[in-house]
Order: sequence, then C-alpha cells, then structure tokens
Amino acid sequence: MVLNLTLPRWPGRRHLPRDARDTLFLLGVIAWTLLPHLTHLPWWCAALTAVVLLWRMNLALANATLPGRWVLVVMLTIAAGLTWWTERTLLGKEAGVTLLVVLMALKTLELRARRDAFVVFFLGFFLVLTQFLYSQTLLTAAAMIVAVWGLLTALVLAHMPVGQPRLSQAGGLAARAALLGAPLMVLLFVLFPRLDPLWGLPSDAAARTGLSGSMTMGSVAEVANDDSIALRLRFNGAVPPPEAMYFRGPVLGAFDGREWKRVDPRPSLSLRADALRVLGPAYAYEMTLEPSRLTVLPLLEMATDEVPPRAEGYRIGHRDDLQWTSDRPLTDRLRIVAVAHTQFTQGPLRALPDAGDYLHLPPGFNPRTLAWAAALREKPAYAYAEASTLARALLQHIRTGGFSYTLAPGTYGDAAGRDAIDEFWLDRKAGFCEHFAASFVVVMRAMGVPARVVTGYQGTDANPVDGYYIVRQRHAHAWAEYWQPRRGWLRADPTAAVAPERIVYSASLPPRLGFMAGALSTMSPTLLAQLRQNWEAINNRWNQWVLNYSRTQQFDLLRNLGVGSPSWEDLALLLLQVLVVISAAGAVWAWWDRRRIDPWTRLHARLRRTLGALGVPTAAHEAPRALAQAVRARRGGAGDALAALLDELDRLRYARGGQRLPDAAWSRRFAREAARLRR
Repeated sequence: MVLNLTLPRWPGRRHLPRDARDTLFLLGVIAWTLLPHLTHLPWWCAALTAVVLLWRMNLALANATLPGRWVLVVMLTIAAGLTWWTERTLLGKEAGVTLLVVLMALKTLELRARRDAFVVFFLGFFLVLTQFLYSQTLLTAAAMIVAVWGLLTALVLAHMPVGQPRLSQAGGLAARAALLGAPLMVLLFVLFPRLDPLWGLPSDAAARTGLSGSMTMGSVAEVANDDSIALRLRFNGAVPPPEAMYFRGPVLGAFDGREWKRVDPRPSLSLRADALRVLGPAYAYEMTLEPSRLTVLPLLEMATDEVPPRAEGYRIGHRDDLQWTSDRPLTDRLRIVAVAHTQFTQGPLRALPDAGDYLHLPPGFNPRTLAWAAALREKPAYAYAEASTLARALLQHIRTGGFSYTLAPGTYGDAAGRDAIDEFWLDRKAGFCEHFAASFVVVMRAMGVPARVVTGYQGTDANPVDGYYIVRQRHAHAWAEYWQPRRGWLRADPTAAVAPERIVYSASLPPRLGFMAGALSTMSPTLLAQLRQNWEAINNRWNQWVLNYSRTQQFDLLRNLGVGSPSWEDLALLLLQVLVVISAAGAVWAWWDRRRIDPWTRLHARLRRTLGALGVPTAAHEAPRALAQAVRARRGGAGDALAALLDELDRLRYARGGQRLPDAAWSRRFAREAARLRR
C-alpha cells in the first residue's frame, strides 16, 4: 500500500466541509500536544507520528476513505516492536509514553464516529499529564494550557453537530468552561493533602547537577560553561559579603593520581563539641535547590546542628567532614531553611584521627612536584613552620609565580592522565579552580600537612527584581582545606591568589554566548541581563508559589483559619466541606437555570396564545413563517398585516448574522393588528 502524502489543493477556509475543518483543527491540537514530547521520544516515534498526521490531513482534505483496520494493526505491531527494540521493555515511563503517542496518532486514522473522537480527547488529556513527568516549568505549563483549551474546543465541536458553528464560537465556549472550572482547580491544588508517595515520586529525568562525587582535572571547568541555575536563596536580614559566599558540596580526600573522590564516611561528630567553632554573625536564609543526582546539600558554610537545616520530606544529617547530606538523592526541587556562620573553624584541635587519608599520595605520580615540595620544606624558614605558614608560602608562589586563571586550560598529563600536577605546577601554570586546589593539596601533603579538596559553589548573582540571590552552575568552584593543630581545618582558596576578582566580586569567567544572546548583548549590554533577570524572577515565583507548595504551607493555612494542631485529616475534612458547599450551590444554580425559559420560546408561546384567541390553530414546532401562513389561510386578506409582521419576525429569528429579538415597536404593532382582527 502506497501512502500519498501530497496534500490536495487548499480550497480556502470558508469552503471547507464541516468534518474536514474540525478534523484539521483536531490534528493541529494533537500536533501541539505531542510537540513537547519530541525531546525525549525515539526518532522513529517522532517520524512515524508526523507521517500519520500528514496522511490523515491528506485524507481529510481529499474526503477520502480511511484505511482498513488491518493497516492500523500492522502499524501498531511495528511500533510495539520498535519500542521493545529501543527501550527493551513495553512497561515503564519511557516505553509507556512512546506507545501512548503512537496510539494517539493511529487513532486519528479511524475517526469514523463520535466515540472515536472521544477516545482521542481522552488520550490527549492523558498526554498533557504525562508531559509534567518530564518538565514542570512555566513554559511547559503555558503550552499545556493551550493544549487543554484546544482539546476542549474540539470536544465542544463534537457536541455541536447541527449547522456550521464557528471555531471562535466553540473556542469561546471552551474558554468559558475552563474559566468556570479554574476556581475549583485552584481549590483542589490548595487543599488536597500532599500525601507520600503521590507527591514523592522521583523525577530523575529532571535531576541534574554540575557537581559530582569526584573530580578530575578539567571537570569543574566543564561545569563553568553551564549558565543554568543551581540554587536560589533569600536572606532573612543581613547578607554576607560576596567573598564569604562559599556553598560546601562534596569533600574529596581520596586521590589515586588521576581522580579525587570522597573518603569513606565515618560516624559524624557532634557539631557542639570541638568539631565546629563559629564566630561572627549568623545569617538566616531560605534556599531553593534544583534537583540533582547527589545526596550532598550545598549549604552556605557553615551550618550547625544547634539550628539544623530543615527540608520537608527529607532527613538531613552531617558527616565528620561537615558535608550535610540527605537520606536519598535530591530528585525534586527542594526548599531548605538554614542558618550559616561564615566565620568558623572546624575539626579536632589536638590529633586528627584519620590523618592518613588526608596525607596519602599515590606512589609514582607527579615526582617533580613532590621534589619541589621537599625542597621548599628543607629551607630553614619552612623546616619547622606550621601549616598556615606553609599555606601562605604556596599562595604567594601562586600569586607571583606566573600562574594564570583560564576557563580553557587544555588537557594536562600524558595519554593515561598521569603527572597532570607536574605539568600544571611547574610548566604551563594555566588552569581553572580545580587545577589550583588539587595542586595546592598535593604540595601540602608532600610537606606532611593533612589537606583535602572541597567542591561546591562560590559567589552569587543578585536579582534586583525579586531580591533573590542566584547561584548558577558556572559558580561551581573547588578550594582547599588543610589541618593545623590547635586550630583544626582551615580554608585556603588558591584561586583568590591568582584571580581575586573571582572571589571578591563573584566575577566568574562568562561562558560563550549563542548567536541570539550574543546579538542582543552587542546591541544593548544591559538589555540581555534585564530580560534574564525578569524571566528568572517570574520563574522563581512559579517555583515558590506552585512547584514548592508543600504540606507545611497547607498546615500554615489551617492555622490561619483557627486550627490549633492541623493534620492531613483536618485538611481533607476542610476540602470535603468546601466541596459540599460548592456542590449545593451548583445544584441550586442548575435548578434555577432549568426553570429559566429561552426568550424566543417565551415569545413563541405568547404568539400562539394570541393567534389561538383569533381562531388560528398553531403547533408548538411551527416557525413564525408557518404561523404567518396559518393567519393568511384563516383570515385571508384581513390578516395580511399581521402575517407580514410574523414574516419579519422569521427573518429576525433565522438571520445569517445572528438572532435578534424584536424591539418594542414591533411588539406594539403586533398587538394593534391582533386587536384590530379581534374586533
């Protein structure tokens, strides 16, 4: 069988048959609904869907016969086989959505009756819901609102089989129905209990992060090219200076010569003991963290367990290296309330029980750097120096030794990745933050000082539109910590020595702009920033008010309504009571609406009563034109004036431009003529 996808000549919108017009509109709505799914569908599914929709459009324009059922069975079998080949299963989210899209497209090839159209509407509404499994952004919500309106319009057209109703008429009716249902939708959103696992399903497709549990030379530089948002925060009061904005992520102490990894966890220390000593002011803030594949929370340093971080639905704790972690990977957008102390020292003061983990250097790697460190240590000024003195010496060497800070340092080490520290520290001296931090830690360890790499974020972008501070993936950063007796772990950021503006002013190296962004930036350097700030503020409001609406906020609403100790049972009871009131109001409105009489029906009944008094028999189904003929048949020439008024009414009733009720002058003339005939 050959598919003819050449579209017939377009006859013009006004000359389209009713069925063809409605079918083309429905196909357009289906295409709009399926369009967002193309980003995660297999290529063959997108191609098959496009071919089927074009084929169905061709059949509608040509008024041709739909294909037989065996054609659909063969195509569905092929689609199921391709789904199995692509996903290795016919179950699950990806395979299920793929088959659902194929079923929607194939169902358009058997739109023979109204029940077939209803199946398409049902599949369309279901596909709208499945899109939110992949994305819940504001743009996705706006696109799905348009899709719902289109499906409702097509549903209205399916219930209007008589005449030639305009698309605008059906669209307006669908919009009014949606607006009438919007308050109920908002009510259900606000009051329906957030019960796990209904609101706790993992959304791993949207989970991503710039950080990971390991680091290699160049990995953080790759993240710095990503301008997407990692987290947002808002301070409740004072705001720390930019150079204090360190967000602590994975702490990496294990080094195999190529890759840095986290040290195996140990029982956490009490942060009220000598593990953490805070100084200076405390900064209370609220953070909205984007989904990630990690369990580490990049909190602003340093959080204590005197005021522990809180996040609804997650259990949060800390490790002995002061990484705050959750009980499961962050697969949802998470709101965290915490308190930070930007001036602190942490770690044991006398002896470091796990010093061996933070002194280990793999044998045979970076021999020239180890020799350089040994030579520095042998100098009289540093032979017996404490760790902070050695750290200052290394920072001074970075500051004056010809090092440069760059986002594209190239590849370091040989083909196997060995001796990358040697090449950076002694030869090329150009790198990103992870090059400086890793080299600093290796040199400190070579001089007998326990040291480790800390990854996370440093700096923020302030958004003046809504007062939030934004941390982007390009703020990803790596710094170092070293241990000194009687003081504990101390932070050392080698990047601040070579590029102080990166730390003091959060001036990270900007990623390369695309064509459109580059053109806007060239025409108006501030326009692009203003547009982005406004768009991010709108997205943030969407995240805070809609996506982050939680059980805690529901309980706060109940407290404001006077419930002392709210629970989800109280929430369900309130929702039930409100729904009962709305249902009762709807029943009263339906009873009142049923008793209303259409003005044309009321006028027709009055005319029939008047003509009955004149001895003119009429029937309930007769139009004004038929009533005029009955008057002429019974009263002859004497009733011509009255019949002419009825003909005028008929023209008003069935006018092409719309129905218009007669004015008061017509009613007075009709009453005078009826009275004359009665006399």
